[in-house]
Amino acid sequence: MSDFDKLNSSIQYIKTVGPKRASYFEKAGIRTIRDLLFCFPSKYLDRSNQLNSSEAFKYVTQGYDGEITIIGKVHSSERKSFNRHDILNVSFRDETGFFQAVWFQGAKFYENRFNSGDIFAVSGKPTISKYGDLQFAHPDFDLITTDESQNFYSTGKIIPFYRIPTELRQKNIGDLSFRKIVSFALDGYFQLLEETLPQSILTKYNLLSLQETVRRMHYPETLEEIDEARRRLKMEELLYIELIVALRKNNYKTKIKGTQKALSSKMVKDFITSLPFELTNAQKDSVNDIFKDMKNSEPMNRLLQGDVGSGKTIVALLSMLLAVDNGFQSVIMAPTEILADQHHKTISSLLEVYNTQHPEKPVTLSLVIGGQTKSKRAVENERIKNSEANIIIGTHAVFEGTTLFDKLGLVVIDEQHRFGVIQRSQLINKGTAPDCLVMSATPIPRTLSMTVYGDLDISIINEMPKNRIPIKTHLRGESKAELIYKYIVEEAQKGVQSFIVFPLVEESEKLELKAAIKHYEELTETFLKDVKVGLLHGRMKWKEKEEVMLKFKEKEYDVLISTTVIEVGIDIPSANIMVINDAHHFGLSQLHQLRGRVGRGNKQAHCILVAPDEIAARSEKVSTKLEYLSPIMLEKFKASIRLQSMVQYLDGFKIAEMDMKLRGPGDIFGIQQSGFPDLKYADITADIELVAQAKTEAFEIIEKDSHLSSEENALLRKNLNDHYSQNLQYAKIA
Repeated sequence: MSDFDKLNSSIQYIKTVGPKRASYFEKAGIRTIRDLLFCFPSKYLDRSNQLNSSEAFKYVTQGYDGEITIIGKVHSSERKSFNRHDILNVSFRDETGFFQAVWFQGAKFYENRFNSGDIFAVSGKPTISKYGDLQFAHPDFDLITTDESQNFYSTGKIIPFYRIPTELRQKNIGDLSFRKIVSFALDGYFQLLEETLPQSILTKYNLLSLQETVRRMHYPETLEEIDEARRRLKMEELLYIELIVALRKNNYKTKIKGTQKALSSKMVKDFITSLPFELTNAQKDSVNDIFKDMKNSEPMNRLLQGDVGSGKTIVALLSMLLAVDNGFQSVIMAPTEILADQHHKTISSLLEVYNTQHPEKPVTLSLVIGGQTKSKRAVENERIKNSEANIIIGTHAVFEGTTLFDKLGLVVIDEQHRFGVIQRSQLINKGTAPDCLVMSATPIPRTLSMTVYGDLDISIINEMPKNRIPIKTHLRGESKAELIYKYIVEEAQKGVQSFIVFPLVEESEKLELKAAIKHYEELTETFLKDVKVGLLHGRMKWKEKEEVMLKFKEKEYDVLISTTVIEVGIDIPSANIMVINDAHHFGLSQLHQLRGRVGRGNKQAHCILVAPDEIAARSEKVSTKLEYLSPIMLEKFKASIRLQSMVQYLDGFKIAEMDMKLRGPGDIFGIQQSGFPDLKYADITADIELVAQAKTEAFEIIEKDSHLSSEENALLRKNLNDHYSQNLQYAKIA
């Protein structure tokens, strides 16, 4: 049997496991010996700096301020209230005396974790309290099971702690048993692991071998060894991801020759002259980037980032006009019908003056969306096929095979994070290597742009139009609702329109959120009975949504009650108040997008976040400096942190960074749609230096050897094909 086969054989062959226990492991997702070797500890207890309470007291009084661990039994636990805040004080005892642990936040949450007689390993930086007691504030702690308690009193070791699945704990496979089984697996099999990185990369970045990495992850002798092992795992993971990115970019750039376009465009110049405003410097810079790409023979593949209201549509339209003036068609695709319709209206309005002044060569538009009748779609498809339409605006309906382009030269995709690489490629394949411009109103943090969007060149519009006044954001408790509605009515009498957003269309027992329809009925009968109110929600047909938005834009409504269907794209210059109910249930990015629906004119706009009184009050005190919060506290106060971040920050990039730290990149941008494996080891919010190194290395490798065909890169090629084949659909090696 080969080493590969041995590692992939059943876990039953490990000492003390056997077929019955192996079935329990299999239910927990651990089937092979390799699975177990790569089932790493979730945390470690450093007993190399373990002291008893007497030694610790002496060290602290002498000025020592490092972290230590003390093992002790719970003597007593008491929760008190002080100045309206709960404080939990737990007293521990070891063989030399007493010490305390105190929690000023989360007292109620931790209270039932400490039962008299339980043994805990308590770790942190101790101090001496004003009463002269040895004390830890918000320490880390681990419950020591009875069968391990004696062993834990020995010192000088680092103990691994595994996240043991419930299926195993239910079969009496606890911490000690699991550690023994892992130890047997290491002794018998870890030396069979084959290296997955070339020696040149190991040497260049001073990385551990794979065998040494696995050994250190399970049984490190120092904390530094853990760091080195993790660094190796992170670098390997990031390198292979960046190789996929580099291959994808190389594949797109070299697969088919692009469509070169001349930059001298009378149409573009005349259109700019027809605009009633001047482009910002950031818009001009982005236009220059895009035009240079469109001039090249290689097809453009560029990401245009810009905060809500920064003017991306104008930049996209100028790019489309350059394509049109060169004899090509352009398509702009939006994620929703209402946004596609908004683009159609906006672009039509922007072109109105130009088309009036140049009837000999007008720019013609076509709208393709799912809500159209078959006859209407047939007419539009015929216009597109015969080049009677220069610019096509649509939704995913543009993917359909019935839409055939005559000469597609530019694809613009709006709200990039809502489309995966597969969908993007489907549309791009509609033309002969057309230029591709993807846009995002959700600013993308730098580390994410180097990974998920690393195959795209990037332009950023980081400047708002000159007449824009920064939006003011306020957080209010639900008890202030009557005052908020009174304010809306007063402003309506001055001609100011308002959005009122509710998250759901119908009642949800799970979330207990107020439904937009129900509140529309309640508010029009009470607080808003003296103003004109419209209703918009996702279950309306496209035409119904269009009619409501048109009426709101023409001021037939003072207030529009809506669900999150208005999240992107809607532009109502006279709407300057945004009220978001149940704001604590929204993600940061979504809150920021909703806020961007107001403040489009030259008057002060306000965004009012409404949450339960308790959450609103807590949000005013919570810190947005996440590094000061423990993982448990971070999880507990996420909603409050989001709300406080909205009040503090208006910059979309700051919001995006915070959102990614709170939710993770996959939840925000749909990495699962982007042809990437899940990240197991690296954290792109924290490992920015490793991301940059991996990107540089991967792109240099592919630039020199685009097929990884050299002997030096044979191992990279093998591992990409063996372990990442499903991610290589749009990043072919051969």
